[in-house]
Amino acid sequence: MTTTDNIHTILEKAECLYSTTEINEALDQMAKEISQKLKNTNPLILCVMTGALIPTGHLVTRLHFPLEIDYLHVTRYRGTTRGGDLHWLVEPRQSLKDRTILIVDDIMDGGLTLSAIIDYCRQAKAKDIYTAVMVSKKRVREPGVNFEPDFVGVRTEDKYLFGFGLDYEEHLRNVPGIYAVNDLK
Repeated sequence: MTTTDNIHTILEKAECLYSTTEINEALDQMAKEISQKLKNTNPLILCVMTGALIPTGHLVTRLHFPLEIDYLHVTRYRGTTRGGDLHWLVEPRQSLKDRTILIVDDIMDGGLTLSAIIDYCRQAKAKDIYTAVMVSKKRVREPGVNFEPDFVGVRTEDKYLFGFGLDYEEHLRNVPGIYAVNDLK
């Protein structure tokens, strides 16, 4: 179990990779690219809970065209630092059939979670499916993952990250920046 002291130590030793200013610049650029591509499609934005809550909130306020928002909750981490089996907790409430979908997630790591969500959208007969992530790690994707996100905020090396929606054992999502953990247990 993670203690408050452990969390404080993780935060104190972490390396800031992207400041709030840099994140805002990345969000502005993402919004510009998304607007150019989707402004006339009345997209359904799917926020992948819980990590994408913060990036989605900041991103959609920059999109000045008609859209709808829903969410889904699927996870592989369940409060740990290692991904496991995929667990669907909540499916979207709105129909995806014949809709343009923009899936917003916090991070593209190995790609398994996002790939499963894309498959879900295809099975629900979405018209077009786009993906946006706040962070894309520079790493080899998992076997069978043969895509990269359509819209990316920032890119990082393959390190364990937290902040701006990304968590460390369900903590530190609220940190205003993106940080790399040093000396992971």
